[in-house]
Amino acid sequence: MSMFSAFDVNASGLTAQRYRMDVISENVANASTTRTADGTPYRRKTVVFQERESQTPFSRVLNSATDRYAGKGVKVVGTYEDYETDLVKAYEPSHPDADENGYVWYPNVNIITEMTNLIDASRAYEANATAFDASKSMALKGLEMAN
Repeated sequence: MSMFSAFDVNASGLTAQRYRMDVISENVANASTTRTADGTPYRRKTVVFQERESQTPFSRVLNSATDRYAGKGVKVVGTYEDYETDLVKAYEPSHPDADENGYVWYPNVNIITEMTNLIDASRAYEANATAFDASKSMALKGLEMAN
């Protein structure tokens, strides 16, 4: 793994975790949104990551011996709405979004889960930032030794 590959891997991790924190923030902000543009309650969103692969087939062939040992980083595959977790049904007949029986459907956002995920994402971001700084320090020491 080259020095610049390490920077690339860490940068991809920083970008992915920052995006994950943005989606978590959106979930928290919409925890009480009972009506979106399409008239339904907000649904919790989740981010899916995947290992980032080499850009060209030639590079995979050329680096096949080292690809087993070198990381390539991470990429965001997509953001998906959570349909596995049920919406929260509450009896509030005076609410403007209550149905004919007086029930309101609230988003499937659990603040405790979101805050736990936010802590996890921020720790992963910090770990990538620390690894980036360590790579930078090694590169600077290498340049100092070359002089």
